Amino acid sequence: MKVILLSDLRHSGRRGQVVEVKPGYARNFLLPQGLALEATPGNLKFFEHQKKKIEARHETERRSASDIAARIAGVRLALRKRAMESGALYGSVTAGEVVEALRAKGVEVDRRQIDLAGGIKTLGDHLVRIDLHSDVVAELAVTVEAEE
Repeated sequence: MKVILLSDLRHSGRRGQVVEVKPGYARNFLLPQGLALEATPGNLKFFEHQKKKIEARHETERRSASDIAARIAGVRLALRKRAMESGALYGSVTAGEVVEALRAKGVEVDRRQIDLAGGIKTLGDHLVRIDLHSDVVAELAVTVEAEE
C-alpha cells in the first residue's frame, strides 16, 4: 500500500515521501496515529505543492543539526557516579543525565535523540550515539568515574 508520510519515521522514510508499506502496518499504525495519508491522487497533488516548503524546512533542520554535531564533537563529558569495587555502577547513567551535562556545556539536545539502549552501567570511557536528524548522527565521548 502506498502512503505519504506526515512525519519522519526512522525505518520508513522522511516527511512528504511516498513509500510502499505493508497494508496492515498502514491501516493499524500509520493511518490511525496520523503519521501517514493514503497516497490518493488528490493527496499526491496537495503534497506536490507542499514539497518545496518541506524540503526547505528539512534542509534548515539538517544544517542546524550539523552545527550541533560539530559542537558535540569537541565536547568530552566526565560524569561521577557511585560504583562498586568491580567497576559496576549502582544504577546507570541515563539519557537525562547526559542531556543535563551537555546543557551545562552549552549544547541543547532532546533526551529522545540520545541512543542509550540500557544506559551506561560500568566505569570507563563510552561512546554515546546522538541522532540529531535523519541525516546527522553525532558521537559523544563520555567518561564515567567513581565518586570518592
